[in-house]
Amino acid sequence: MDINSDDLKTFVTVVDSGTLGAAAINLGQTTSAVSRALSRLEEKLATSLLTRTTRRMELTDEGHLLLKKARNILAAMDEAEEAIRVRRQRPSGRLRIDAAAPFILHAIVPHVAEFRALYPEITLELTSNDQVADLLEHRTDIAIRIGSLQDSTLHARALNSNPLYLLASPEYLQKHGTPKTPEELVQHQLLGFLQFETGNAWPIRHSGGETLIVTPSIFASSGETLRALALHGQGIASLADFMTREDIAAGRLVKILQDYYTGYRQPIHAVYYRNTQLSRRISCFLEFLQQKL
Repeated sequence: MDINSDDLKTFVTVVDSGTLGAAAINLGQTTSAVSRALSRLEEKLATSLLTRTTRRMELTDEGHLLLKKARNILAAMDEAEEAIRVRRQRPSGRLRIDAAAPFILHAIVPHVAEFRALYPEITLELTSNDQVADLLEHRTDIAIRIGSLQDSTLHARALNSNPLYLLASPEYLQKHGTPKTPEELVQHQLLGFLQFETGNAWPIRHSGGETLIVTPSIFASSGETLRALALHGQGIASLADFMTREDIAAGRLVKILQDYYTGYRQPIHAVYYRNTQLSRRISCFLEFLQQKL
């Protein structure tokens, strides 16, 4: 039978206290319970640790050897417990976050300085993946995903939701005109996603329903690329508010067909595996990001 930390603590307390009675008081136990615990430890080790008389106790050679080891073990356990306690109070360690490039650039990067000031002992590792990535394969703690979630093996925490706008640059609209109805979009250059079909389903009311499936003139795999194309006057795109808010405010992009917008908002989730216990560094980042969003 293996010895445990309680066995070692009882033995060290008996030695430090000098008597079984004093050790019992320090441990909050009865003298007989301490005596039995000490006897069990000696049985486990098949050796005598103390020579006991009515007046005094003396360590055997084996007792001296165990006492030194036991003190080191108990000290190491106390140190580990304290380190964990401090770590929980002051989040630290590496935090791996994966998100689509536009979300990294527009919703995380602007707030990194503030987050680092609040939690200087957390090391951020940001990766961009515009497709759904395997979290274990990419050694990711949490991933930020926009839109509906399909993987049931993931646990999701809702962070916010985000509106979509149909946008074009003033230069494009001046050159090609501003569409007045959704049906007029077929006469325009449309910018859409490659290998992301739901990104080409625009939330616009039209004669066929609440969603307009478009056929892009130019495809791109990244929302950031579509944003750049729109800024350079290459067409009309359906883009998220979080990545275009400053462009709209500055007049670099203009909202169109707002009267036909259905009000749809893309959900934004943080996902991680269901068997993952949230560490303090993960939870504090999610709380921080949710406030910013």
